[in-house]
Amino acid sequence: MKFTFHRIPVGICNCYLLRGERAILVDGGAWGGLPSFEKGLRDLKVDPKEIELILLTHGHWDHITCLAEIQKLTGAKIAVHEKDKFMVETGEPPFPAGVTFYGRMISSAAKFFLHSHLPPLKVDTVIPDAGMSLKPFGIPGEVVYTPGHSMGHVSLVLEDGNAIVGDMAMNDWYLRLTPGLPILADDIHAVVESWKKILPMGIRRIHPAHGMDFDAAVIEKEIASFKLG
Repeated sequence: MKFTFHRIPVGICNCYLLRGERAILVDGGAWGGLPSFEKGLRDLKVDPKEIELILLTHGHWDHITCLAEIQKLTGAKIAVHEKDKFMVETGEPPFPAGVTFYGRMISSAAKFFLHSHLPPLKVDTVIPDAGMSLKPFGIPGEVVYTPGHSMGHVSLVLEDGNAIVGDMAMNDWYLRLTPGLPILADDIHAVVESWKKILPMGIRRIHPAHGMDFDAAVIEKEIASFKLG
């Protein structure tokens, strides 16, 4: 089977369907997103049972709110990095800190109003710091450990120059008006170091969890002039 990947909006979170010899779904979606997930699969003419693995870029609530429903629909196993495993298995993920002034406002409000109590789910595959190859799925790429937004964050770097980066970057109006670094992160310096790690891997196009894809030159420029706000 020829490799393809598709963006499927699930609530405010972009999920990505990767299809090679086997299929992987990246991330588990935000609240209210199950109907759009089901529609996305119908539009692509994909049987939910085709998806064998749900690979989480990280464990924050907006990436796992629909996870239980999607797992029930697909029967897929769940993979997440060791440091974010507790978020899935307790169903009570923490909210990240704000990096910018606006980010700090969002973080404070979310921590006050948002108290996630999601169904605890068993993690089947723990992603190590060394990452993992996607070649066993017939997908030309690898999972790379990219801590910073959360300390268990991972990204998918594909051989064709596309990178699915979760919340290593943001490009949606309610977060930031132009694409760039996240406004929320446990450690923004670690985010920058993670970008320095993966940008030399041939990344040309960045696909974030929030907003549309954009050219890698945007992040390269921002990293070059990075200063903590």
